[in-house]
Amino acid sequence: MSESGENVFKIVCPCCRTAIWVDAAAQGVLKTEKTVKAKQSLDDLLLKEKKKVEGMATKFEATAELERQKKQKAAEMFKKALDTKERSDDSETG
Repeated sequence: MSESGENVFKIVCPCCRTAIWVDAAAQGVLKTEKTVKAKQSLDDLLLKEKKKVEGMATKFEATAELERQKKQKAAEMFKKALDTKERSDDSETG
């Protein structure tokens, strides 16, 4: 992320995209430049929010379906365990 001239280095922050020019010989900052995010229109923000809400609904449905499957599997395992116990009780008494 650094770009060097003779003794001047340009460093760009990966988070905020601010550029800093540093003079290695003078050991000081020569210049800083903040990048300004382009402002989004209201329509863009509403579209982004709509997609976010739709994504949440999809995730909720997937989670609910997974929960239903877990309950069904637990019920099947419980029934199987009861059947196994009943068979073992019948074989002991018979």
